[in-house]
Amino acid sequence: MHLKHLRLTNFKNYEEAELQFSDKINCFVGANGVGKTNLLDAIYYLSFCKSYFNPVDTQNIKHEEDFFAIHGTYNRNGNDSSKVSCIQKRNHRKQFMLNGKEYGRFADHIGLFPLVMISPYDRDLINEGSDVRRKYIDSVISQFDKIYLDNLINYNRALFQRNSLLKGFAEREYYDLSLIEIWNEQLIKFGMDIYRKRKDFIQDFIPVFKQYFSIISNNREGVDITYESQLHDKTLDKLLKESFEKDKVLRYTTAGIHKDDLSFGINSYPLKRFGSQGQQKSFIIAIKLAQFDYTKNIKGFKPILLFDDIFDKLDETRVTQLIQLVSQDSFGQVVITDTQYDRIEKLTNSLSATYHVWEIEAGILNLINSLRHD
Repeated sequence: MHLKHLRLTNFKNYEEAELQFSDKINCFVGANGVGKTNLLDAIYYLSFCKSYFNPVDTQNIKHEEDFFAIHGTYNRNGNDSSKVSCIQKRNHRKQFMLNGKEYGRFADHIGLFPLVMISPYDRDLINEGSDVRRKYIDSVISQFDKIYLDNLINYNRALFQRNSLLKGFAEREYYDLSLIEIWNEQLIKFGMDIYRKRKDFIQDFIPVFKQYFSIISNNREGVDITYESQLHDKTLDKLLKESFEKDKVLRYTTAGIHKDDLSFGINSYPLKRFGSQGQQKSFIIAIKLAQFDYTKNIKGFKPILLFDDIFDKLDETRVTQLIQLVSQDSFGQVVITDTQYDRIEKLTNSLSATYHVWEIEAGILNLINSLRHD
């Protein structure tokens, strides 16, 4: 699978933009702020129905315009083309379409065009709270497991209702345990399945992650990922009963899979405290490449791989090694951004794979270099 054609209208800093992509390596070069990352975000939109960077869709409309539109044409099976469109008008519901047919719910699109994004913002996986790491696990599993995504939606809905009850009961100083039990049953039903899926996923994911980190770091450090969950030791039914008095005081649900987390380690120490910036970046890249591999094996075809600001926190040798890796046949279409043409030229000259290089200035794109194989 690869993206053949992309067309943007009024998306962020682009009034109009249209590109034909190489099925292998694609590079965008330009100074900071010219719109390189915005192109990657547009591609991300077409896979996930939302921005990677800004959750408020209307804020992605170009200033003083009334809408944005993103259209992408994909090659999925040989000559089979699929057109994906996203249109957001101010004060209107977002429209998302596949081959001209609008979705009733965006969740039905997730996973059809799998994609892995690697960005400097990914350091939030290490530095921010557990909710960021949970969302990451959920986004990966949801790309290939519709039941998991539905269970997650239903669990979060039940959690919201239970928390609303707890708050309302506390304000009225009256508790109806039968109403709480209704939502307990929903949390248990969906939460236990989510827990089992997360546990199985992490167990399969870790060996692939370690293999990629070893390649990127030349086997210099030992790394690990640990799945932390209250459900390792007790059932959710028991946890909810034991935590009820605490929940009443705090007015929210303190036990469940919404408290799960991932612990990252390097050389048996916490990565956040003891990992250098380069080690942390290598850690994140290994996670994302493992995600690519895992998704590819489940789906049976190669996801698109996006590298935003590829030289951030990595030296030239490490980047060259990385690009040589992802240009191999085991990877598919790759899109890269960088600020310096000389570095990209050096990278592409070392490749035998097909590539396109665009220069961006003030929202205008020019194809300045390419290699095609007939």
